[in-house]
Amino acid sequence: MSRWVRQHIGQMKGYAPGFQPASGHVTKLNTNENPYAPSTAVLKALSSVDADALRKYPPPLADGFRDVAAQVHGVERANVIATNGGDELLRLVVTTFVEPGRPIGVLDPSYSLYPVLAELHGSPIVSVEMSSDWSIPRDFAERMNDAGASLVMVVNPHAPSGALTEIDALETLASRLNAVLLIDEAYVDFVDPEREHDLVPMIRRFDNVILLRSLSKGYSLAGLRFGYGLAPESLIEPMLTKTRDSYNVDSIAQRLATAALESRADARRSWSLVRAERERVRSGLQALDFDVPPSQSNFVLCTVPGGRQAAEALLSALEREEIFVRHFGAPRIADKLRITIGTPSQNDRLLLAIAQWHRGRSIDS
Repeated sequence: MSRWVRQHIGQMKGYAPGFQPASGHVTKLNTNENPYAPSTAVLKALSSVDADALRKYPPPLADGFRDVAAQVHGVERANVIATNGGDELLRLVVTTFVEPGRPIGVLDPSYSLYPVLAELHGSPIVSVEMSSDWSIPRDFAERMNDAGASLVMVVNPHAPSGALTEIDALETLASRLNAVLLIDEAYVDFVDPEREHDLVPMIRRFDNVILLRSLSKGYSLAGLRFGYGLAPESLIEPMLTKTRDSYNVDSIAQRLATAALESRADARRSWSLVRAERERVRSGLQALDFDVPPSQSNFVLCTVPGGRQAAEALLSALEREEIFVRHFGAPRIADKLRITIGTPSQNDRLLLAIAQWHRGRSIDS
């Protein structure tokens, strides 16, 4: 390590992304990508990019996109900020609302980038373990307040379980917190429509709530790196005018993201397909004696019979078949695999491989 690197940077662990196989002929179910193509409107917008769009700087505030997002969500342009992926919004929230050294609150387990951003900022993480049913503990707000947290980050639907915290519980949390509440809705597009889950009204009722949205999952644009935030103007304005990088979202990304939101009907079809396959995969795994809680995301978290060693053995067996899923080493989820929902044929291949592994293991035992 170079002597010029800050000491705590040299000692910290960075974010570990999911494995990205070089071959395209694999069943890749490890990074929660949408298995379906972006809308035709997005592809048309991509093909129409001209050289002049590359020569010039992009619109600095992405106002065209912000106007469309505001219309989609029934808010004002001033309530929207466009970011280079949802991760940039997370970094902006930390930089803007947390004094270095002040605590940041999270649930455990959660998105592993949260503690990395906190450590980069010089802020301790205050972590509270989720309840056994993957719900937020009732005393979570009080524990965050007692710890002096300036920012609390909650992913909903939860990763890696897929559990959904209902609106009333999040409203209660926001009302009790003496901190900014960032609700990471990266997977919200896959929530069952009949649940009528919409947190946008919260940004009108609470002055401390920021909603993170991403086009990576629901809109099949993980390669684009485009996200946005919805919040009261008082929270958007300092990020937009002070802590955001200049020209943070490029011209092509702005065009494609705008086209994606304008063609939501195409995206909704993919959400419906994913939801149907999610239930089929869950039922298939349960038939093989895996414990799989209900999910409102585009993945499921399954407990592998036999504990951590069995989970690691199954992970390796699937990799030999070029089927990639995700395993996390944290104690509470060490015996579990997170599986992204793929196309029907990908899911068939997955379930067949798991059934064969399960059958072979049963014979061996």
